[in-house]
Amino acid sequence: MDLSGTIISKNIVNDVQNAIAGYSGTDIFILTDENSLKYCFPVIKDIPSLENAHIITIPAGDDNKNIESSVKIWQYLSENNATRKSLMINLGGGMITDIGGFVASTFKRGIKYINISTTLLGAVDAATGGKTGINFLGLKNEIGAFNPAASVLIYVDFFKTLDIENIRSGYAEMVKHALIDTQEEWESVLKFNLEDIDFEALTPLVERSIRIKEKVVEQDPKEEHLRKALNLGHTFAHAFETFSYRVKRPALHGYAVMWGLLCELYLSHLKLGFPKDELLRLKYMTKEYYGMFSFDCDGYEALYELMTHDKKNESKDINFTLLSDVGKININQTASKEEIFEVFDFYLMG
Repeated sequence: MDLSGTIISKNIVNDVQNAIAGYSGTDIFILTDENSLKYCFPVIKDIPSLENAHIITIPAGDDNKNIESSVKIWQYLSENNATRKSLMINLGGGMITDIGGFVASTFKRGIKYINISTTLLGAVDAATGGKTGINFLGLKNEIGAFNPAASVLIYVDFFKTLDIENIRSGYAEMVKHALIDTQEEWESVLKFNLEDIDFEALTPLVERSIRIKEKVVEQDPKEEHLRKALNLGHTFAHAFETFSYRVKRPALHGYAVMWGLLCELYLSHLKLGFPKDELLRLKYMTKEYYGMFSFDCDGYEALYELMTHDKKNESKDINFTLLSDVGKININQTASKEEIFEVFDFYLMG
């Protein structure tokens, strides 16, 4: 099924072959991490057109999505005679597709790349939409570019290699997409059983989640207006995620997103009257399946400071996407420091 260039694959070998078929160059570079190399690369390694592909492997983990890793990949491409007609295949989760897309977009002013997402989070978030980037100076996705992949392949069977925490991490982005879409989609996503994962039931949810994102991106590819809806939850989330690494309690991106969604729906309730019953449904789910990230009063200041550096800010004010109801999006909202601290109070009260 083709969703604006994104293929939900039933036969990943055939679909990879088809994606490469129109490529006229001679050199293919496959970027992966240690986990995807072990669990996912064996599924596609015997494809004839990949027989002579160069394999570039970097350590797993978002803390490796940085300029040092980028330099190593650029260096490998240069030393192995990559040209502007070379093709990069990013096989991995969001970290790999983010950095791989960024490296491909900048090497010799741009080479084509394909994303093959191996995680649920990567599939519904980083692999689609054309955003590429790396972390810099401790700030999430501080350096990057808009440049869509030539193809995006999603193969749900790869998700069976994930532990439950990484399934839940990806599910958080599906929750976000449902919240900005319709009450019907919100109800559908809420019904999914996070205690006993049914991958057959997950597949149509993934397809619809990607379709929601693609629909938004098609209308606003450079995030000038509507695409800001996809930032729901992420102003708080990126602060939580960065702070978690600083205090050596690293949180998965999707967990930070769930905490961020809870915070920003409470802010939506304060400022725009978002329904309290829907807020409480999210709060119950977050506590039940994601736990709560603890921090003290010093954490209030540290998190706030991180939010002031968020790349979505367009002035000295901290920028948010908020909801007045499920599916009713309000972009370019701001909040005072006092209001943000009130949100932290709500979050920590449990």
